[in-house]
Formats: sequence, C-alpha cells, structure tokens
Amino acid sequence: MDNQLIIEILLFIRNFINTVFPIFTWGLIIYILSSWLPALRESAFGRILGKIYEPILEPVRNLIPPLGGMLDLSPIILLIGLKLFQSGLNSIFQAIITALV
Repeated sequence: MDNQLIIEILLFIRNFINTVFPIFTWGLIIYILSSWLPALRESAFGRILGKIYEPILEPVRNLIPPLGGMLDLSPIILLIGLKLFQSGLNSIFQAIITALV
C-alpha cells in the first residue's frame, strides 16, 4: 500500500473521530440536563438518550458512587475521560502520520 493512501485513511478516521466525539459529548450534556426536566427524561427522546448513555454511565457509577447519595459525578468523570481518550487518539494518529511522511 502506498504511504499517501495510508495517510489519507488515517486522516479520514481521525476526522471522523473528531466529528463523532463532540456529537456524543453534547448528547451526554443534554442527557445530564434532562435530569432537571422529568418530562423530557420520560419522553421518547429522553428514553433514547437513556438507552445510549446509561450503559456507559453505569460502570462509572460503580467506580464512583454518588456523593451523599445525591451528587452524581459520573457524567463529569465520563466527559473528562472521553476528552482524554480523544486527545490520546489524536496524538497516536499524529505520531503515525508523522512517521509515514
């Protein structure tokens, strides 16, 4: 395979990841804010968001239980983890692309 083709594929994957992660992050923020509006959380839209984000939040909640039984920090930890993961992937892709050039 030609190095230029590999670089283009890697750039496409990196751009895809950099497009999907913000969409996923904003969806998580909307899901978090919907907890303040019970009607939104119980709507069809809220149930769809729950099916997407609850399976991801549950392991984080098992690691860090809510403080005082009420303050759930798992979404914040997940947001930080997602940002760090995205930054790490970007660094890995950049290192591979730089090595191929």
